[in-house]
Amino acid sequence: MKHYIIAKYNDSVSDREAVTGAVKALFSSGGSIPGVHGCEIHSNCTDRSNRYDLMIVVDMEKSALEAWDASALHRRWKERFGSLLASKAIFDCE
Repeated sequence: MKHYIIAKYNDSVSDREAVTGAVKALFSSGGSIPGVHGCEIHSNCTDRSNRYDLMIVVDMEKSALEAWDASALHRRWKERFGSLLASKAIFDCE
């Protein structure tokens, strides 16, 4: 399954590239969670106010979703970057 996290930074983020780099560093360890095969981080390539800034794609077994939600990586993502987000959308698909 693919687990998508699509996020828009809030106005407090002045250096989007630096924040995205920190997100990439955090998610580089995604494959260490049982059932999670890896993570990809994509930055938006257009500079428009009505676009989201970041898309995280987590490749995982459907049965790994609970382990993902309970993982230290997921907690660190929310703790470190949650306050920098104006909005986010979560989408899962096969």
